[in-house]
Parts: sequence; structure tokens; C-alpha cells
Amino acid sequence: MSENTAKMNIDRFEEEEDTQKGKFLTFRLGNEDYAIEIRYVTEIIGIQRITDVPDMPDYVRGVINLRGTVVPVMDVRSRFRLPPRAYDDRTCIVVVNMNDTAVGLLVDKVNEVSDIPDAQIEPPPPTQGESARCIQGLGKMGEEVKIILDVDRLLFPEERAGLGESEGQAA
Repeated sequence: MSENTAKMNIDRFEEEEDTQKGKFLTFRLGNEDYAIEIRYVTEIIGIQRITDVPDMPDYVRGVINLRGTVVPVMDVRSRFRLPPRAYDDRTCIVVVNMNDTAVGLLVDKVNEVSDIPDAQIEPPPPTQGESARCIQGLGKMGEEVKIILDVDRLLFPEERAGLGESEGQAA
């Protein structure tokens, strides 16, 4: 690949990243609205058969077969220790891509893609608990507040913490 072609590809990637800046997929869990950065979302699918896998964390419902790819599915409601609820026709699986790994996030209902500029995002309140670590910030949209989740911390926190410790020891 020529140097000019490489630069064009980088420029195209940066333009695409800029168009996604400040855009969030909003969804509902219980009575609250949440948001994740749109750059992580690959697709949204309806609820389908989830195959149980033994010895998984309680919030991982199992796996689905998505066009030949096995995708683990995390129930975000369960992840935040919200009371269980029956799945209905609004229940969706939001497939996100983290470091080339597809993971499905089971949510009550997808709302829309919203613009939340950085100036409208406040830091999370100083709370404790496992779920609080998943909150990236609070997005103000008119009179509403969306809880912005940190996808990186939402997915497999134990594995990410272990990876960080081994990197620190190697330095």
C-alpha cells in the first residue's frame, strides 16, 4: 500500500470517528434511560433463543448463534441487580464490538440514537458498588438525564482488571 493510500485510509477513519463523536444509543432498563457510545454498536436484533452455558457469571445469560458466530449475551438488567422481568416484543439484544469481540447486551427496549455533546455530560456521582464502576457519566438532554455506561467496564470487568494488573507488573 502506498503512503498516500495509507493516509487516505487514516483520514477516512478519522472522519468516520468524528461523525460518531457525541452520538449515543439510548435504551431503557426498568424506569431509567441508559446510553452507550454508538461507536461500539454493530447491530440491534430482537430477542432470540439463548443457549445456557454452565459456569458463567449470573448476568451472562448464555450465547446466541448470530449468522454463524457464537456471541455471549449479557443481561444488563441482571448486571445491575435490577429485578428480573419477562422478555417481550420490545426486548432487544444490542450487539457491541469490544476489541474485536462481539457481545450481546440484553436490554428492555432500545430508544434512539441521540446527540449528547461533551459539554452536556457530567461526571458520575461518587457512589460505591460494582455497578457504579460501569457509569461513564450522566448526559443531560433537556429535562432528562441518560446514564452513560462505559462499555469497556461493563464487559468482563474481572478479565480487564486482571489484564491491567499484569500490564502494571510488566512495566
